[in-house]
Amino acid sequence: MKRLLIALVASSFLTAPMAFAQPARPSEVAQVKERHVEKRVYRHGNTKVVEKNVVVKKRWARGHRLSPAERRRIAAVNDYRRYKLRAPPRGQQWVRVDNDFLLISVATGVIVSMATR
Repeated sequence: MKRLLIALVASSFLTAPMAFAQPARPSEVAQVKERHVEKRVYRHGNTKVVEKNVVVKKRWARGHRLSPAERRRIAAVNDYRRYKLRAPPRGQQWVRVDNDFLLISVATGVIVSMATR
């Protein structure tokens, strides 16, 4: 019984780091497939329906670390109430990139949360 218990504890120490391992390519951006349908009407009354499958790449993901170059070119949001955002905890701040609001850790640059307006 002791051997079984020791073997289980030892295997848990070996498998725990694998559970928290990062994906194979952390720099890979998440992709979302969207379907666009477009209807074209020509001068002579002819219509043509065009269907396109478009891959849209999401730029930001929770847990993604912003590089120092990215952090230099984004604007901090001090009036977060204007955008109906919650108050940032100590050590974090809201930044605006395009139409996205990111809550980042000031010390590390890791994205904690996201909001789109």
